[in-house]
Amino acid sequence: MSKMVFYGLSPERIKRVIRSPERSEKGIASDTIAVMQSAGKERGRYEVWVMYAAAKPRISSLKSQVKSQKQDFKNQNIAGRKIIITAWRYPGTSPVREAIPIPTDILEELKKENLI
Repeated sequence: MSKMVFYGLSPERIKRVIRSPERSEKGIASDTIAVMQSAGKERGRYEVWVMYAAAKPRISSLKSQVKSQKQDFKNQNIAGRKIIITAWRYPGTSPVREAIPIPTDILEELKKENLI
């Protein structure tokens, strides 16, 4: 929380960066994703970066395995959750790094439908 105060970032701003990023890249830490939105005026441009990881479902006990329908419902709720690792401001424009890899079959399908 002190880092957010230092950079002048609110929880709502961090959520907005995650929901609609301008750019997304592989995070430096393993199994993480870094997303960015540019901000500021012409003279004082900066970027807001957020690094997060997808939440892993918890290991269920034997009793909850018997109740598979309830467990499936719980896993659906966990599937969309993200663990925010860090957030920061980058002054200016950062260099473009390695983008998140898209599987070739999905990439071909997107090209066929003229989405990219």
